[in-house]
Amino acid sequence: MALATTRLDIVSPDKVVYSADVRMVIVRSTGGELGILPKHAPLVTGLTPHAMRVKFEDGRDDQLIACAGGFMEVTPEKVTVLATAAEEPIDIDINRAQRAMERAKERLAKIHDNPEVRETIDKKRAELALHRAMARLIATNTSFEV
Repeated sequence: MALATTRLDIVSPDKVVYSADVRMVIVRSTGGELGILPKHAPLVTGLTPHAMRVKFEDGRDDQLIACAGGFMEVTPEKVTVLATAAEEPIDIDINRAQRAMERAKERLAKIHDNPEVRETIDKKRAELALHRAMARLIATNTSFEV
């Protein structure tokens, strides 16, 4: 007996990043982590940068997809993610993600170490850049230190 599935569509401004029937989607919303199963109650929520987890009914390994944030709409039949950016692991440049993480960490360290720099570096932007880079590295199963 096959398990129920729901349609998952992940769309970024320039393309459809992912589209498949899945058993479950686990995302990090602005209100916390959510697990979405087929026939879920209608929901709209914001998403924070993270590596979303996709589970399949046919025994395939879970898949991670880097999401830079955005919104998610859930209906009983479908999950639609409107992402500011999203990437499957095969499309992620690991070296670029590592460099982005290092740059963000350096900016945050400068803010912490030198109060005068706080006016020239946007802390929230640096934190978001760090979280986006971490999501990309997590999606590729690359280890890193925060």
